[in-house]
Amino acid sequence: MPGYRRVSYALLLGGFATFWLLYWPQPLLPHFARDLQLSPAQSSFILSIATAALGLALIPASLLADRFGRRPVMCWAMFIAAVFTVMTAWAQNLEQLLMLRALAGIALAGLPATAMAYAGEEVEPRAVGGVIGIYVAGTALGGMSGRLVTAVVAEHWPWADAVAVVGVVGVLAAIVMWWFLPPSQHFHARALPWSRQGRQAFAGAIKAITSDTQLWALYITGFLLLGIFVGLYNYLSFRLELPPFSLSSAAIGAVFLLYLPGSLASAWSGRLTRQLGRPAALAWMWLLMFLGLWLSLASNLACLLAGVALLTFAFFGAHAIASSWVGQRAGQYKALAAALYLLSYYLGASVLGTLAGVAWAGQGWLGVVILLTCALALGIALLWWVLRAFDETYDGN
Repeated sequence: MPGYRRVSYALLLGGFATFWLLYWPQPLLPHFARDLQLSPAQSSFILSIATAALGLALIPASLLADRFGRRPVMCWAMFIAAVFTVMTAWAQNLEQLLMLRALAGIALAGLPATAMAYAGEEVEPRAVGGVIGIYVAGTALGGMSGRLVTAVVAEHWPWADAVAVVGVVGVLAAIVMWWFLPPSQHFHARALPWSRQGRQAFAGAIKAITSDTQLWALYITGFLLLGIFVGLYNYLSFRLELPPFSLSSAAIGAVFLLYLPGSLASAWSGRLTRQLGRPAALAWMWLLMFLGLWLSLASNLACLLAGVALLTFAFFGAHAIASSWVGQRAGQYKALAAALYLLSYYLGASVLGTLAGVAWAGQGWLGVVILLTCALALGIALLWWVLRAFDETYDGN
């Protein structure tokens, strides 16, 4: 299926560029804290402002995609976000850095919500989970690569050099994605909500997807998933530079190679879902995240890294399952439902990522683990409630 392969390659690249452009500051947070005299929680704002801006811009971006098409919105979003990232290399102070990061997050919003809607419209229903898994695998590879590049370059050169490389690669990725991604065949343009017809259509879509309590459960699941994941990785760098580990910036950057298991999990989750159904597959991912989180308390580096790898694997698998579940549940309102899921998802990164900094300041790594364990327990309870309330069974889609 040449068309299927082109969609898969393009969305893999789109997922790669999304996390490549979004998460490059994460291994540099200790550097920002020292250079700019910030607390760990304050330094996390450099990451959180972009994820929050992306989340808040998702619904406007999805409306633009409903009006002007999925392919142009995705490709232009990637290109503009990459240009803002290149400009970040010349930021003169914290205020400029935060402003450019926020603008990059806003621009980047056009890609993640639209990608899921594009897959839901253009891919055969039974293959949607697999394609979204490939897209999420791309986010794992992009997040790993962006963090690794900035950490290694910052070991030898100013961080601005690393940011320039990240931005230029993003520009090239946007060009290649435009070439690979097939034009939409099943897209039907909708009016923007400031026209009378558009307002009526938007109000109907909002009413339909906000009255579905199972979708609300999935939105909260997304909030918890990325919040736990970012909360762990934000302060992992701070822990690993302290005794007994005392790792260098380059060595800490190499830790992000643990994203490789995540790229495997997101593609594998589609097969697991077909075998067990979405609820059971998601339950396994939550339990693996719990085990990985508590293994990270070990003072032995190998054991700690095994725990982080397990949590990373389970996180990407859970995100692929939950996001494809949203698309299946939302019916004709896939784009808007995906935008609300991702709004919650990225706000989770901003909120729990910052709260984990407060826990780190108060109780160190144990405080981070306890906070994230509470979030995990809420996710497991939420899934149990969904199963009890809706008696969800897998329908094969």
